[in-house]
Amino acid sequence: MVNPTPLARKTVLDAQQLQLSYSRPKQSPTVVLRDFSLQLSEGEIVAILGPSGVGKSSLLRVLAGLQNADQGTVKVNNEPLQGPHPRLGFVFQDPSLLPWLNLEENVRFGLDFKHQPHISREQINARVQAAIEEVNLTAARLRYPSELSGGMAQRAALARSLARHPEILLLDEPFSALDEITRSEMQELLLQITQKHKSAAILVTHDIDEALLVADRIILIGDMPGRQIGQWSITQPHPRDTISPTLTQTRVEIIQLLRQARNKTAANNASMAA
Repeated sequence: MVNPTPLARKTVLDAQQLQLSYSRPKQSPTVVLRDFSLQLSEGEIVAILGPSGVGKSSLLRVLAGLQNADQGTVKVNNEPLQGPHPRLGFVFQDPSLLPWLNLEENVRFGLDFKHQPHISREQINARVQAAIEEVNLTAARLRYPSELSGGMAQRAALARSLARHPEILLLDEPFSALDEITRSEMQELLLQITQKHKSAAILVTHDIDEALLVADRIILIGDMPGRQIGQWSITQPHPRDTISPTLTQTRVEIIQLLRQARNKTAANNASMAA
């Protein structure tokens, strides 16, 4: 395992000792993630890997201020996160475009919400047009969601976040439903955007190769309740080749730790059932 090298950049997001649980009717809450901490540096891309059920999507919602943790703290630029933050952009697995609005209107939607800084109509229009151009959808700006391909819809969702000028992008498996070529294009677009704007990003994904291709750091969550079981710094320059010896070794380490965690969980479940 490669030990991460501390980055000499400011910390833009700091989550400490988070605990998450699921509540079920007439049952005790099930803890899915415990004592999880994460620091994100300016301009850094962190990929979070792990099996289903360890709270990755819920973790992202907590970091976005959309859900409260049972325990722990989250700070953005050293200030406690109290709810949705104007410098945080969230891209969901589903583009979540409003079907009655065209692409341009979807990108504009929410820019005048209360938690967003007040900007003039002219500034809103400029932001929207710039974001649409950045994801190469200018020609489709008047189309409705039903007229967009899956890749175009996900680009529109990304543009909606970019129009808010986020310092941090939080992405919940946004490319998982796309075909291989479109997915590769979206990964490249994410790299271009974060490098251009010096934005930081946290990407939740099940795809090890995707994490290896785009991330500066990979965090692996496993066990039950979930915890960090591995972390790697990826220092190869872009574009990367996932069959390079170094990345191949990292992939092997990730798979081995995932298997160990799965076997441990299965053994614990069997012991409890005995």
